[in-house]
Amino acid sequence: MARMDFEVVVLAGGASRSLSPLVSQEVPKALLPVANRPVLSYVLELLEAGNLKDLIVVVEGEDAALLVGGWISGAYVDRLHVEVASVPEGVGTAGALRAVASYLTANDVLIISGDLVTDVPPGAVAATHRKHGAAVTALLCPAPVSGPSDSGTSGGKEKAKKPVRCNIVGLDPTRQYLLHMATGAEVDKDIRVQKSILRAVGQMEIRADLMDAHMYAFKRTVLQDILEQKDKFHSIRQDILPYLIRTQMNSEVSDNGLVNSESRSDRLSSQSDLRWLSHHREIAPSSFQETYSSSVKLPPDARKTHKCCAYIANESKYCARLNSIQAFSDINRDVIGEASHLSGYSFSAQNNIIHSSAELGSKTTVGPQCMLAEGSKLGDKCSVKRSVIGRHCRIGSNVKIANSVVMNHVTIEDGCSIQGSVICSNVQLQERVVLKDCQVAAQYVVTTGSEHKSESLARK
Repeated sequence: MARMDFEVVVLAGGASRSLSPLVSQEVPKALLPVANRPVLSYVLELLEAGNLKDLIVVVEGEDAALLVGGWISGAYVDRLHVEVASVPEGVGTAGALRAVASYLTANDVLIISGDLVTDVPPGAVAATHRKHGAAVTALLCPAPVSGPSDSGTSGGKEKAKKPVRCNIVGLDPTRQYLLHMATGAEVDKDIRVQKSILRAVGQMEIRADLMDAHMYAFKRTVLQDILEQKDKFHSIRQDILPYLIRTQMNSEVSDNGLVNSESRSDRLSSQSDLRWLSHHREIAPSSFQETYSSSVKLPPDARKTHKCCAYIANESKYCARLNSIQAFSDINRDVIGEASHLSGYSFSAQNNIIHSSAELGSKTTVGPQCMLAEGSKLGDKCSVKRSVIGRHCRIGSNVKIANSVVMNHVTIEDGCSIQGSVICSNVQLQERVVLKDCQVAAQYVVTTGSEHKSESLARK
């Protein structure tokens, strides 16, 4: 893939409400740790491996963008050339693109969500896009499953993983063209498909087991036209992509974008809100599958039109988005488990990662698929199962931690039990605290002997 012909925009979000109390002013979404690395690092290294090293990273909120830009400049100096742009919070993915659209000049644009953790090469999506001369090509992945794969107790029965509810996707018989996509509330509605689309392809396969991975290749001129003409569009997934799919048999695309489009005089009204901050140096396969047929068949190229394509990842590939607290826990578990090749770490013979500077007390066990970062110290008779523990944590004796994420500089005193929980940085758990399926915000103190289940603990 020629770098100059493909520009890359990474949409890194900001302070996501769905991830409260994990995100904060000090830790924006892009810097949330996955196996003790910021989640954004997984996308940046995926792009670097594909020789895509000139990037625009768009962050919501100027303070968040400064934090993200500062981290990138330190971690990727002389490796990537990244321009970090700040946009106002709440502009949506379409608004974020609208703010940087006039700076894009290549024939095609690769847009990728900064919360994506995957081993699907972007080059495969780009190659499919180029092969078909598509207006847009979307990466679709098998829907992930959610929830712990075991209870964290030695005698516990395995809990059933829950399929994540995804989109309703319509594909042509070759599974290369995207003919329908319903998201969110639309999933519960009757499926309505343009007759012209059915006539053109003859039949359509309906799939409910695929997830939109938020990696898209766009023809630049088409994307810029839509962003200018449809100034109310807020989201790529809910507005831009469905619009292109819906209109692919009743509009034409030239080399310069959409033909007979609306006036181009309304030029990028959000451009003034853009802040350039830094120029750094350098559902299991679902049973819900049906085929809809039409009695009239026309060849797909019977009229000039734009094409919407899909690249469907192989089931062996890992693909997940960190867009909820459950997803945060799931991805952390996976990256030190079944998707450990994504972590970038070397695992021990015991299938775990214990930093050489970490200290373990007498009769303390750290099980397989666990991670213990540098400078952390565990007392006697502790048990850690399927969990990630961050840097410089102080953990007392007789502490049990299972299916949990403990961030940096956390103090856990004697006799605590933590299961299915996320403990943010600089938290203090006093003696004999019991947490099950909880989230504890940064710098919070949980008092001696208290028990919490399915709670979010944060200072008011």
